[in-house]
Amino acid sequence: MVETNHLMGFGPRGLSLILPAYNEEDNIVPVLEEAVSELEKLRKLFGTGTGSAGPVPMLQDWEIIVIDDGSQDQTAQRAHSVAERYPGRVQCISHETNLGYGCALRRGMAAASYDLIFYTDSDGQFSISDIRYFLPHIVDHDLVVGFRVYRFDPFLRLFLSWGYNRLVRLLFRVRVRDVDCSFKLIRREVLESITLETDDFFIDTELVARARRWNFRIMEKGVKHYPRRAGESSLRPSHVPRTLRTVFRMWWRIHFGHWSPDRP
Repeated sequence: MVETNHLMGFGPRGLSLILPAYNEEDNIVPVLEEAVSELEKLRKLFGTGTGSAGPVPMLQDWEIIVIDDGSQDQTAQRAHSVAERYPGRVQCISHETNLGYGCALRRGMAAASYDLIFYTDSDGQFSISDIRYFLPHIVDHDLVVGFRVYRFDPFLRLFLSWGYNRLVRLLFRVRVRDVDCSFKLIRREVLESITLETDDFFIDTELVARARRWNFRIMEKGVKHYPRRAGESSLRPSHVPRTLRTVFRMWWRIHFGHWSPDRP
């Protein structure tokens, strides 16, 4: 029987890894194989709730949830083939059509079983092994946000991200340098206390902005970023106007809306 983690607050002790995926047929299998290997190492390393640097969350088990967001290639089929080799540990949930990164991420969060929820991308630009450096900090924080120490992205994307992060820090008063970095470790308590609504890439910002508004404890941690192994990003410059509209709409709702934090 799996214990309830009173230190973390909600759910059985373990880690749910969420991997949104869209047209990642050449990346999804190596990413999943790495994730399975690394999470099993973490289970053995942190299964007692102690580490070489002191207390860490007790990881009695783990799961991986792939959300295939209507891919037009073999992403879903290849993810399902891996899931068949690890029943009860790896699952793939498929959307019939492309509903958006935020929608895929929210679907994965809703399906997560454990008290710690971690998400990253399926393109292989992060190493799953770096989760181990985040785990000790979740003992004293509610949300650990990664920032890319050095980004392997095209210049245009770097420039847009620089401007976007400055705007987000100004509007939402979040002291996070890389808010759209998709390498985040979250206590279930955070997701039980806030409501995420975004369907697109803005969900990274919405999560941090709402967590800050609810006075959850947020910490940044550097993470290595790698060149894409294959494929191309689904983010396009044409997404910028829509993202800006979403930013200002969410800013208005958070600061002038009629809803208030659910936390006492």
